[in-house]
Amino acid sequence: MLLLGIDIGTSSVKVSVVNADTQQIITSAQFPDEESPIKAVHPGWAEQSPLMWWDQVQQALARCHAKGGYNQQDIAAIGIAYQMHGLVLVDKDQNVLRDSIIWCDSRAVEIGDKAFVAIGQEKCLSHLLNSPGNFTASKLAWVKENEPGIYAKIDKIMLPGDYIAMKLTGEITTSVSALSEGVFFDFKTNGISKDVINYFGFDESLFPVINPVFSSHGALKSDVAEKLGLKAGIPVTYKSGDQPNNALSLNVLNPGEVAATAGTSGVIYGVSDQLAYDQQSRINTFAHVNYSEEEKRLGVLLCINGTGSLYRWAKYNFGAGLSYNQLNEEAKKAPLGSDGLRVLPFGNGAERMLNNKQVGAHFQNIDLNLHTQAHIFRAVQEGIACAFRYGFDIMRSNGMNPTVIRAGKSNLFLSELFTETFVNATGVPVELYNNDGSVGAALGAGIGAGIFKSPSEAFSNTKAIQLIEPDLSVDFEPIYNEWKELLEIRLKAKG
Repeated sequence: MLLLGIDIGTSSVKVSVVNADTQQIITSAQFPDEESPIKAVHPGWAEQSPLMWWDQVQQALARCHAKGGYNQQDIAAIGIAYQMHGLVLVDKDQNVLRDSIIWCDSRAVEIGDKAFVAIGQEKCLSHLLNSPGNFTASKLAWVKENEPGIYAKIDKIMLPGDYIAMKLTGEITTSVSALSEGVFFDFKTNGISKDVINYFGFDESLFPVINPVFSSHGALKSDVAEKLGLKAGIPVTYKSGDQPNNALSLNVLNPGEVAATAGTSGVIYGVSDQLAYDQQSRINTFAHVNYSEEEKRLGVLLCINGTGSLYRWAKYNFGAGLSYNQLNEEAKKAPLGSDGLRVLPFGNGAERMLNNKQVGAHFQNIDLNLHTQAHIFRAVQEGIACAFRYGFDIMRSNGMNPTVIRAGKSNLFLSELFTETFVNATGVPVELYNNDGSVGAALGAGIGAGIFKSPSEAFSNTKAIQLIEPDLSVDFEPIYNEWKELLEIRLKAKG
């Protein structure tokens, strides 16, 4: 029996076919080969076309089929993971009304800040577990205020994964986990937040039917099945934001367990059983994939917008013609601390952990007679690791103190140097796994379809491939302290 996982990333779409019996990948493919474009009409804005995502799903799946090694008719369930917080709007005929305002778009910060004050800071934090900030609710309010003609045509609002599920099945659903990541969910009343919809003037009819994460979200339509080379009627049995899904793919489901990823953005995601929140909303709390009213499972999320996006920028501007693997090898030629070169990796929109300030990316202490291409690549990796440490200290102050962090061996964690730097910066060992988001989505589909009796059964064959522990001979603190001082100067300048 086979499972299909679809991961709608910011940079590309990846699909994987997984054998349900062994829980191992049969084959996978992604599209496009280069990073997908992000439209930035104004500084701080970020949009992508949902139609582009749908085309990429079809292209990635076609590549997967072309590789062979499986019978397409044996796929029993489909799971979807997706970039979080994006706003997709459709009319009554399921036509997209505008490009999606995606996760790193900063236009709605002021709208969310005003809502935080108007609704009441303590009420927002205790009921929503977050400030409305720059999340999906505030983005919808921006459309209502600035594009009233489009707003008037909205039949349903969704997140990116809901849109892809709609294209597959013709049905539109959501979940408590999805509503919470949009900051639409009230954890005290266990329903859509009346405070949010009343303050912004949203009609509750805009929200889709609420289903459990692990459940049927519709069945593959005949015409779509024919186009995709699949059999009609395959159920979509799992949908999740990319970070809860990444945690699922690493079997991070219980209180105290922590996952990390360093793709376009960098995330540390820990599981808690407490309805807790950061007083400054620098880290955020959402319903995890296994959340229920009876058994609270919350995902506590630290996000750094500019991790892989900064490394991509460095590659294009300083490493033309080099692969990422070559960049990683080049970075090793520079010494620890990059001979004083420091990088602040905050050039991809407002950073939640910095109180939604747009600090920008900065290279500090460049010595034109000393610093080389290798220094640039190492300083970027060290700067990203320092940003993780800064955010991780916020998580520690909020009671999250893991003894190990699990990560998939992908993106920046493919770099031996970055992984070691991350471990030495945070002081916490990292376990690396071969699973990725598309595999997690496939196994999630197996859970939702009842093929696995429990999440633990779905990951019974999942084993760590490597453990990286802090190197006690490396003193990273002076590097971090200097980096932190530079960041604080920038934060003070922003007021």
